[in-house]
Amino acid sequence: MSGALVLLSGGQDSATCLAWALTRYSQVETIGFDYGQRHRSELEARSRLLGGLRAKFPAWAERLGADHVLDLRILGQISETALTRECDIASGPGGLPNTFVPGRNLIFLTFAAALAFRRNLKHIVSGVCETDYSGYPDCRDDTIKALQVTLNLGMEQRFVLDTPLMWIDKAQTWRLAEGLGGSALVELIRSETLSCYLGDTEHMHAWGHGCGTCPACDLRARGYAAFVTKTPQ
Repeated sequence: MSGALVLLSGGQDSATCLAWALTRYSQVETIGFDYGQRHRSELEARSRLLGGLRAKFPAWAERLGADHVLDLRILGQISETALTRECDIASGPGGLPNTFVPGRNLIFLTFAAALAFRRNLKHIVSGVCETDYSGYPDCRDDTIKALQVTLNLGMEQRFVLDTPLMWIDKAQTWRLAEGLGGSALVELIRSETLSCYLGDTEHMHAWGHGCGTCPACDLRARGYAAFVTKTPQ
């Protein structure tokens, strides 16, 4: 069990995590989830990103294996959130934004572990981050560490939940991508990934596609600006 399974949403963070895994592991597979999200265009972005990686990075293409997309639309059916319903993005109960989908990352990582078990992959790589995030409790380091223990106990395995972005901001994420794959990777992520909560692919900005107003676009825009100007975010 030496390979890795990367949770690939189609956004900047997971794309960077995929590149990170491809520099470390000889066997890398990807997993995505259709959970009835409003921004389902991110699923199309996944395909474009994977195609771009294979075309532009031949050495990585040799390591990049199967892609898996799981149908988890039941999660969208039981969730009343701005990512699974047509409603305005706003603050919710307890100060959490209504873009928080309860249990999403816990469910994603559990299904990923089940697939990793079958595919004989030890490392499960996720782009969760406690530095640049919206306060989601399932993105916190303590949550991920606790879940790793639970998964290993429940499956009698020794999975490692890798979170390479946990303590860095969006500007540093762009810098990490540059360090991994140079300007070619930065451009691929900029032009082909989608972070927008509304799934807007019509508007193109310096930092990529998106509505330009949602919290995800704001984080990405500010991070990219700090990256290109080499200033602290």
